[in-house]
Amino acid sequence: MDLSTVVASSPSYGSKAVDAYKKAAATAATVTAYAVLARGVARELLPDELRDAARWAASFLLRGGARMRAPRRRRTFVIRRYDGDGYGDNSLFEDACTYLATRVDPHSMSRVCLSRRRSRDDDDVDYGAFGYCDGDKEGGGGGGHVMSMEVGASMDDVFEGVEFTWTSMTNCDGHDRQAASLELSFDAEHTDMVLRRYVPFITASVEDARRRDRALKIFSCDNGGSWRGSSYHHPATFDTLAMDLALKQSIVADLDRFLKRKEYYRRIGKAWKRGYLLYGPPGTGKSSLVAAIANYLRFNLYDLDLSKVESNSTLQCLLTSMPDKSILVIEDIDCCFSAITRSGPEKSAEQNADERPPDAPPPPMGITLSGLLNFVDGLWSTSGEQRIIIFTTNYKDRLDAALLRPGRMDMHVYMGYCCWEAFKTLARNYFLTDDHPLFPEIRELLSEVDVTPATVSEMLLRSEDVDVALQGLMECLQEKKQGKEIGEGGKA
Repeated sequence: MDLSTVVASSPSYGSKAVDAYKKAAATAATVTAYAVLARGVARELLPDELRDAARWAASFLLRGGARMRAPRRRRTFVIRRYDGDGYGDNSLFEDACTYLATRVDPHSMSRVCLSRRRSRDDDDVDYGAFGYCDGDKEGGGGGGHVMSMEVGASMDDVFEGVEFTWTSMTNCDGHDRQAASLELSFDAEHTDMVLRRYVPFITASVEDARRRDRALKIFSCDNGGSWRGSSYHHPATFDTLAMDLALKQSIVADLDRFLKRKEYYRRIGKAWKRGYLLYGPPGTGKSSLVAAIANYLRFNLYDLDLSKVESNSTLQCLLTSMPDKSILVIEDIDCCFSAITRSGPEKSAEQNADERPPDAPPPPMGITLSGLLNFVDGLWSTSGEQRIIIFTTNYKDRLDAALLRPGRMDMHVYMGYCCWEAFKTLARNYFLTDDHPLFPEIRELLSEVDVTPATVSEMLLRSEDVDVALQGLMECLQEKKQGKEIGEGGKA
């Protein structure tokens, strides 16, 4: 193409450029007009919060979110194995190690320290430097595998959606093969959460686990005024306890509420204790309920026989020497104080002998009811915390009114005759059954006659064949019903 041809065609190229420019200018003007219109509409209709959010989003997209986001500040708490002086143990370190042992995942961590927990029959449990995790236990005497972090390793834990990093550290000189400290790292914005919720959650979880893993003991007092203990392995639990279901649930709820109310008791100025009076005919399960409470709370039992206590001072030494998290049990309290006034043995020996039940032991002449009441809610009641006090009696009407006063026995539990719910529990315990053709007739008979759970248990124990055992129980109930009808009608 020669020069003349290019020159001839240049006007067409110029006109096209002019047209393109005009179109771009028109489009820009239209977009600008729409933008102005949209901005005006947004200003009139959208609230300030939405406009701010829109501006932030636009700025984020234009400038790049990564450049705008400030780096998060990290914070690290160091939990040393020993106190500042280097001698005393740091209980928080032990709690943290115990807690982390339950969070170790051997499938996700490349190196895990594995050991075996020693068996134990006492309360002085050595949880080791890293705590423990409940593995498979053998023989009912303890044992189980312990998993923990290796020194220098790290692991993550999530609490309320926040991720925390734990690192096991060694001594500065590197000589100690066990962890000398733990480091807890997290985003600095969660500092208050760590102090107010995460650390208290760890200590509470560990305390609950230790309590439930505790080997129980039962203590009795000797004539010298001291406690002697032995292992306690009563199998009763609330699942196997034969009693009214609603009553059972109310007791469990009351115990749960008691365990959680430490700060509440402090705030209202009362000793952290709870009193239960169990009353009802013999054989209705009062002792089994005591065992179920001990197994549920994992508190040791202190069975006090007042006939072996010589004086109020000896009684005071016994009661104040009980540790926290214990259960004081005084059975047949009506026999213990039926012949003693609040101030002492003021009645004559003849009067005491006439009024004392025939099965009651001779009264301890140096003990007064006031001495016991001082421990229940008097000056001695603050000598310990988290205690349960249980009195049992077959005859509530024989008790001194001072024992029944509100604030001493917080919950009165009537242990009555075998009801339908109690029988179903016994049938499930003995025969693993929830239904049988004889159940409807047995249910009707139980509503018509008074029979104790102990009597029903005795009948069910007579045969391992459910048909034979239930038939025998039904015949026993029918005989009691006939005897009741004869007694009420006065005819043979």
